[in-house]
Amino acid sequence: MRQIVLDTETTGLEVDKDHRIIEIGCIELLNRRVTGRTFHRYLNPEREIDAGAQAVHGLSLERLAPEPKFAEVAPQFLEFIQGAELIIHNAPFDVAFLNAELRRLGDQTADIAALCSVLDTLALARNMHPGQRNNLDALCKRYGVDNSQRDLHGALLDARILADVYLAMTGGQAKLTWGAEGDAGSEPSAAQAAGATSPGAAHGRRIPVVNASGEELAAHHEALLRLDVASDGKTVWRRS
Repeated sequence: MRQIVLDTETTGLEVDKDHRIIEIGCIELLNRRVTGRTFHRYLNPEREIDAGAQAVHGLSLERLAPEPKFAEVAPQFLEFIQGAELIIHNAPFDVAFLNAELRRLGDQTADIAALCSVLDTLALARNMHPGQRNNLDALCKRYGVDNSQRDLHGALLDARILADVYLAMTGGQAKLTWGAEGDAGSEPSAAQAAGATSPGAAHGRRIPVVNASGEELAAHHEALLRLDVASDGKTVWRRS
C-alpha cells in the first residue's frame, strides 16, 4: 500500500478569502515503511501573508517571491500523489486549500479526493483519545516522537513528524491473544510438544498454524481503526 503523508503551510487560515498555499511537504510510505522519497516545494503565493500566519511558519513574501507558482509545480505534485492514500492531520483544512489551488488552474470541479483517498489523523486521534488534546505536539508527547526541531511550523518537517506519529498510532499489538491459554505466538506447552490431541492434530493430522507477521497485525489494527472512525465509534468491539 502506498501512502503519502502531507502537510501544507498557507498565507492565512481562510480559504474562502483567497488565502494561498506557500509550502507543500510530502513523505512517501510503502507498506508502512518510509521510502526516502519526498516532494517539497516553496511557492510564491502572489498575495500578502497574514502576520499571524507568518509568526507560525516564519515565511515572508520577500522570501517566497523567487519561488515557483503553484501552477508550475502542479504536474509534478499530482504525479507524486496520484493513486496514493493521503495521510493528513486536520485533512479538511489542507484538502480545501489544495482543491482551491487546483480550481485556479481552470477546472472548477477539481477535487483531490478524485485522485487519492484521504485519512484524517486528527479524526483518528480524537476517536482514539476522546476528550484529550490531539494536536501534533500533544501526539508527539503521547507517543514519544521527537519534535524538538519544531521551533516553527514547516510542511516537510511536520510531514516527517506526522509520519512517525501515524505509524506509532496505528502500530497495533505485537501479538494477538486468544483467551486464557496464552499468546498465539507463544512457545508450545510440553503436552503440545508431545503431540497431545488438539484441534490442530485431530485424527493424527497436524494442521500447520501460520502466525500473522507484525506488519500484517499492524495493517489489521489500522483497518479496525478506520472502521471505528467511519462509524463514529459505534463498532461492536468498542461497546462495553
